[in-house]
Amino acid sequence: MIASMLLAAIVAAAANVLGALVVTVRRSWSVRALELMIALSAGFMLSVAIADIIPEAISQGGKAAGAYVLAGFVLVHVTQHVFVRHFHFGEETHVVARSVAASALVGLLLHTLIDGVAIASAFVVGPSLGWLVFGAIALHKLPEGLAISSLVLAAGGTRRAAVGAAALLGLATVAGVLITGASPLLAQHGLALAGGVTVYVGASNLIPEFQGKPGWHHSAMFVAGCVLYIVAHTLLGPS
Repeated sequence: MIASMLLAAIVAAAANVLGALVVTVRRSWSVRALELMIALSAGFMLSVAIADIIPEAISQGGKAAGAYVLAGFVLVHVTQHVFVRHFHFGEETHVVARSVAASALVGLLLHTLIDGVAIASAFVVGPSLGWLVFGAIALHKLPEGLAISSLVLAAGGTRRAAVGAAALLGLATVAGVLITGASPLLAQHGLALAGGVTVYVGASNLIPEFQGKPGWHHSAMFVAGCVLYIVAHTLLGPS
């Protein structure tokens, strides 16, 4: 089980770096393709959180789980939109201050640490839930790496620094897996905390990136993400 946790965390971390490389090595890329990927990710993430993570957390922790779900939700909001006032999942196209990039990195490090907690907590329940949570996290890792690397570049940083920032996010995810087993609090309530984080990322970070865009393709991809969850859940079976 530990090997599966670490493998999932390492692959998710690699997606952070891949997102940075998309920004630092490409000459051009499709903004629309990124928006459609974000829509798919949002559908899958919210489905996993609402249909699997939160019910399982309540089953394990009882009524107290609700408070930890709320804590996870508030925690991400504070780190991303109170301490950091200039952050979105997508490429930064305007010049920003170095302090903005640094604060965004600090906020995302906490977020990605909880990603690791989510992976570890889900695998403790069972491999089915573990791989579903891994899928939800991995899907948003690429736009996350893209966001932080483009912020570093917009603040005047080098390409190496941009990729390094994304790599730090990946390492935080691996660290989250490692510390979950050593922390009784995270071992007991990590899944509930992760549920709140996942709902926030899906509903408040990802959906606004494509909500209101013209056409029906974004909504279709969001629904496709929900359908993808149903298919994955069916194939993986019960936790």
